[in-house]
Amino acid sequence: MTQTLSPAELFQRFEMLETHLAYQEHWLDTLDHAVAQQERRLEKLEQISALMRERLREQHQTLQQSDSAATPRPEDDVPPHY
Repeated sequence: MTQTLSPAELFQRFEMLETHLAYQEHWLDTLDHAVAQQERRLEKLEQISALMRERLREQHQTLQQSDSAATPRPEDDVPPHY
C-alpha cells in the first residue's frame, strides 16, 4: 500500500528530518567535547598517580634504609608488662 504525499507533506517531512539531524549533530558535538575533557582529566590523574607512587616508593626505601641503619633505642622498647 503506497501512499502518495503532496509536495507540502514531503517538504514538512524533509524539514523534520533536517531538524532531527541537526539535533543529533549538536549532541554528538557535545558528547565529543565531554569525552575530550574526560580524556584530559584522566591523563592528569594518571600523572598524579604516577608521581604519588614514585614518592611512596621513595619514602618506603628511605624508611627501610633508616630502619636497617638505626640501632634500637631504650625508649622504643616496650616494657614487659605491656
